[in-house]
Amino acid sequence: MTSALLVRSDWNGVDDVFSGPDNYFLAYAPKAATGKLVEKLGERYEIAGTDIKKWTVGSPIQGPLDAVYTIRSKQAFEAGEVKRVTVRLAPSVAEVVDNRDIPDICLQHMVAVMLLDKTASFHAAHDKPRMQDAAVLKERAKVNLVRGEELAKLLPVRVAVVEIELTDGSRLSERVTAVRGTPRNPMTRDEVIDKARDLIAPVVGGEKAERLIKSVYEIEAVTDVRTLRPLLQRA
Repeated sequence: MTSALLVRSDWNGVDDVFSGPDNYFLAYAPKAATGKLVEKLGERYEIAGTDIKKWTVGSPIQGPLDAVYTIRSKQAFEAGEVKRVTVRLAPSVAEVVDNRDIPDICLQHMVAVMLLDKTASFHAAHDKPRMQDAAVLKERAKVNLVRGEELAKLLPVRVAVVEIELTDGSRLSERVTAVRGTPRNPMTRDEVIDKARDLIAPVVGGEKAERLIKSVYEIEAVTDVRTLRPLLQRA
């Protein structure tokens, strides 16, 4: 964006993160074909291929939460009916989220929260004191994270396999190969709105949040972007 504005202002010769000897491309992909960045310019929009996290947690936890949520949508159960939860992730992926001391990057904690709340809100994912809550600790003790060497062969695709064993002896399982919110498994508009509401309403208030969401989806009709400013101010 900065580069485009500089060019439009007739500036030139200004180094930014995309130019110079230590530029972004050389640092991250020294053999990249940078010319493809402008290929089909105006026809292909990279923003349409980006991910939107359904759950506001570390990426390796997305798949397991998807799996628990999907399993429960197929067969309802309460946390008290769960005997054991086994989560299988590639070793390098599991290492990132194994029993961490921050809630949103701790797989065991977030699975326990999902069992209790039947969802994983932004507030729940950032409520560190709740990590010591007796009810959460009880469910967390049921969660077993297994490092699956066979899943490492599938990287960079992060596959998650979750099995839930209930107290009646039944076993429910789900394999997630495309996390909800990725281009291969996109969220619906209602899901995107639900997430936006969860993030925005606690900050600006419910009424403003609804107006802001409506305005964004009707952005072509906004004649003066400054009219959105009051909707972005804290309640």
